[in-house]
Amino acid sequence: MSERPNVVLVHGHDIGRFLSCHGRASVPSPNLEAFADGAVVFDNAFSTAPLCTPARSSLFTGMSPHVNGLMGLAHDAWRYRHSVRTMPEVLSRYGYDSALVGLQHEHPDPTVLGFGEVRGMGFLPRAWPVAEEAAAWLQDRPADGAPFLLTVGMWEAHRPWRPEDYEFADPTMVDVPAFLPDNEHTREDLAGFHGAIRQFDAAVGHLLRAIDAHPVRANTLVIVTTDHGAALPRAKGTLYDPGVEVALVIRPPAAWGTTPARTTTMVSHLDILPTLVELAGGGPRPEWEGRSLVPDLRGVAPDEERELFFEKTYHDRYDPIRAVRTGRHKLIRNFADGPLLTLAKDLEESPTRRGMGDAHLAPRPALELYDLLADPAERTNLAGEPAYQPVLADLEARLDSWMKATADPLLDGAIDRPAPASRLLDAQPDLPARAG
Repeated sequence: MSERPNVVLVHGHDIGRFLSCHGRASVPSPNLEAFADGAVVFDNAFSTAPLCTPARSSLFTGMSPHVNGLMGLAHDAWRYRHSVRTMPEVLSRYGYDSALVGLQHEHPDPTVLGFGEVRGMGFLPRAWPVAEEAAAWLQDRPADGAPFLLTVGMWEAHRPWRPEDYEFADPTMVDVPAFLPDNEHTREDLAGFHGAIRQFDAAVGHLLRAIDAHPVRANTLVIVTTDHGAALPRAKGTLYDPGVEVALVIRPPAAWGTTPARTTTMVSHLDILPTLVELAGGGPRPEWEGRSLVPDLRGVAPDEERELFFEKTYHDRYDPIRAVRTGRHKLIRNFADGPLLTLAKDLEESPTRRGMGDAHLAPRPALELYDLLADPAERTNLAGEPAYQPVLADLEARLDSWMKATADPLLDGAIDRPAPASRLLDAQPDLPARAG
């Protein structure tokens, strides 16, 4: 059996950390809770962006969206830059076979992403067909074959949440997060959300049982994560924590004998590719912005302060925002005028929107500073408070330094939409060399 572990990477859609294993007790997710009980749970994990394509681009490249090129949605012509290499392309250099089953959101044509095999052409309509197809793919794998990367993408829990598709929860029993108004409209919305998560959880449970029944179980690393925050106002589409927080549960191979654990160390989707490459026998690369989580998985989390950077550029409209987060503070810089919250079409039409009033339409400030320990809901903007000016100056300097080091095109002014992709050119040009 190869010392290089097989990898099964399962990613859900628009869920954030809305799972019982991450403290959402009312969310029906027993299969993932049982999985987490035997794994390493990262309770402080984040995406780089609050939107589907940009967030997934970082997961699969180890680079921020403006670095890899996917600053907006793939179906709006955003493309990886020429020199970017995706997770399956990188791991193939270490002898890995790869397959994609189900959803991806990096390119309209999933066959160009570097996978050796694509089942369902990158999309299957519901979680159960995806899980069944992934389990069938696994059954065809010999236990002593080449190591593999199996990426399993599920639509759930993207809106819409319809009663004909999902078994809704009891609205009176859902837990309403602090960033939403607790009223009948929000509870109606969350009841449908919980129903979609229930189906996601059941399907993932089916796949996990297939893995555990296969001889590859002893040497297979299983990652379950979500792309970005939940599809709720003040979450998806924002750089507040509910917009960029993700579930992240990793179960090392059984042969490791790892003790299940939870960690509050701040980690990022940028860390996944460096982790997998280290396990494959490789080392870090200068273009990767994350770090390997192998020490965390072996119970030796680094004892150091870390900063994470977040960004939004395009969704269904131009909305340029950048942010930096430490363990204690967050600075959000809004680069264009607009309302406090810009709601995508699915959020604007949601039941929650009907019951939240219009306070979010007030003008946004240029700078937002939050003390995350005193104000975890990010409600009190401290950017104008004299006592916080040293913190503000420090975080502004960090954000500026990161934007310059990564050649963020926003430094040169407004970012245009890309030209429509053509048959002859389907990539974005590379960025200039990094400063310093």
